[in-house]
Amino acid sequence: MPERTLDFGHFGARGIKGHEAVARRLDALAGYIATPVTAPRGLLARLHYLTRTDRARTAARAAGLTVTDRTVRAWLEGTRSPSRRNLERIEQAYRTVRRENVARYLLARLNRGGQGTRVEFHPLSQSGVARPHQRVVAFRTMNVRRWEGIVAAWVAGDDQALDDAWIDKVADLGSQWGQYEYVTTIGFAA
Repeated sequence: MPERTLDFGHFGARGIKGHEAVARRLDALAGYIATPVTAPRGLLARLHYLTRTDRARTAARAAGLTVTDRTVRAWLEGTRSPSRRNLERIEQAYRTVRRENVARYLLARLNRGGQGTRVEFHPLSQSGVARPHQRVVAFRTMNVRRWEGIVAAWVAGDDQALDDAWIDKVADLGSQWGQYEYVTTIGFAA
């Protein structure tokens, strides 16, 4: 098995780590609120999501939203506005709670009762690489059957664990798996 790439982009190749592309795709599947938190509609939607139940409020506090209930009520009523720092905390808490809430659903959809999900690897961009240094990297697909480690690392926001879990799956591509450590995008649906 080849070692990981140490000096990516040395000859001008462009791309992102595979686990980052997977995290982006999982974020897209999570269905976050599209309106930004800086807009009143986006702020209210996030606050309602984080305060609609006791369980949601507890999860929001655990995720870093540590303001009092009185302050949250004032934000909801529009009598006070959160600071920029609190807006960032609201956004982070919302994303964390949303990931936790959709994880079980996504896991069931991705595993599909043991059948797994077809994943498309779109190779890195070599448009900036001189011809003698280009390598043959083609579009590939594979079926990933067990998503537990990937989804758990995504929910926890642990990049290293997500990278390790993803490399364990990519190694199933065979001896050429190192060519797909960096990609332009990863595609799959749930």
